[in-house]
Amino acid sequence: MALVAPMAEPQLGGLISGLLGLIKIQGTLFCTVDGNMGVNGTATPVFPNALVQLQCGGNVVSSSTTNGSGIFSILLDPLQFLLPSLLNNCNLAVRTPLSNCNATLPSVGGLFSSLKVLGNTLVGLLNITNLVPTGFGLLQP
Repeated sequence: MALVAPMAEPQLGGLISGLLGLIKIQGTLFCTVDGNMGVNGTATPVFPNALVQLQCGGNVVSSSTTNGSGIFSILLDPLQFLLPSLLNNCNLAVRTPLSNCNATLPSVGGLFSSLKVLGNTLVGLLNITNLVPTGFGLLQP
């Protein structure tokens, strides 16, 4: 005969929320030589229909295409991607030429950014870790 102690509700909630988590990488890509907003928040055009790739160790592990407002979003399973590994070994890459959104911008090279934690959002039992780009920069081939 085995005795099983009932699990307290807070313990159960902590266990489930650890399993019911997501990592969300989101940002807005602007049509500039560095993919970032202009100085002092000046009106800056966005970069629609750009392919944003999450690369880890040189391999593409996920991707998203920006919408008409330049926004992209990538969702990851935290059981497959460890947060420290994402922050230290992964980056965002935009391979769509900048000249696609503005003919005066370079047609070669790409935008790259590392990632940083913005915070967590709790939706019911679902814990979402929010990551954002640290800031895009142009990398010439």
